[in-house]
Amino acid sequence: TQASGVVSKVYIENGQNVKSGDKIAELDLDMVGKQRSSQALASYLSAKNNLENAKINYYALQSDLLTNWKSFMDLAQTSLYENSDKSPHTANRQLPEFMITNVDWLSAEAKYKQQANIVRQTQTSLNSAWGTYQQTSSTIYAPISGKVTGLSLQVGSVLTAQSNTSGTAASQKIASIQTDASPIIQVNLTQVDTPKVKIGNKVTITFDAFPGKSFSGKVISIDTIGTVSSGVTTYPAYIKLDTEVPEIFSNMTANANIITQIKDNILIVPLSSVQTTSGSSTVRVMKDNQVTSADVEVGESNDTQTEIVSGVSEGDIIITGQTNTTTGSTGTTTSPFGNTRGGFGGAGGLGGAAGGGQRR
Repeated sequence: TQASGVVSKVYIENGQNVKSGDKIAELDLDMVGKQRSSQALASYLSAKNNLENAKINYYALQSDLLTNWKSFMDLAQTSLYENSDKSPHTANRQLPEFMITNVDWLSAEAKYKQQANIVRQTQTSLNSAWGTYQQTSSTIYAPISGKVTGLSLQVGSVLTAQSNTSGTAASQKIASIQTDASPIIQVNLTQVDTPKVKIGNKVTITFDAFPGKSFSGKVISIDTIGTVSSGVTTYPAYIKLDTEVPEIFSNMTANANIITQIKDNILIVPLSSVQTTSGSSTVRVMKDNQVTSADVEVGESNDTQTEIVSGVSEGDIIITGQTNTTTGSTGTTTSPFGNTRGGFGGAGGLGGAAGGGQRR
């Protein structure tokens, strides 16, 4: 609201459901509030008068258009300008009489269309003026339907006039209205991940606020224009949860794992175990207590795992890292891949936040 004054009545409570247009509260406007409301009312009445005048001109031009159209059609259908088979007499239609009548009709049509645009513009101005008047009204109304949260008003509360840097009236928040729509989660994709992600991809989401819990959703939009910050380009993707979760609030931190591809019955190894040089990939394999290098062909990968298309077999022991055992000596960390065939997901680990796109 842009109104200012003392709250005289509050119609609703926190947690209560309201419909668009329901009364929230009443104010006894102070001097500034009354001045703003009077100015807004005057602007609204002026906009309403402008619309009425625009409609009067619109109807007059519509009548003029129909008159000129009839004159043109009556003339065009005479034997001088139309052949017996109803085809136009092209040569005679170059005569001044016909051309002037035709131009009069086309001019009337252009003026009519221009006035129709003016009517639409003045209607928009009227809607805007009405919205501003409601913002300054002593009665505060619910702008949308939903559940009221964070209501800060009580009888006797004082709302002071707010202004922006240009000195014009500014709105102040008195409550939020939460809709029934599922929250929208925004995540930022890297340049590498963006081409892989498609609208409709399934997503698993976790929230820092709910350890041990995960939620499902899907990608509903991708901003392919992107934004640049500190020389790094990211592309926002928007995810909608499959179900409504009342405990999720706007601006909660979320982590999303976007499934771009699913492969079944494949061989996978930890990403850290694959070494790639000049386009060739290898892994270190433990055989007969000896470490050997094996050339492999890799397939899809995510942040933690890589698909092995060929080069090693199920059950091979792969060296995944190196550990220090004593000063000056090292040991190897191995992992036996005796049961590595299963599902394989796509890109993941994309940080984001629960957005308020469906919450107000």
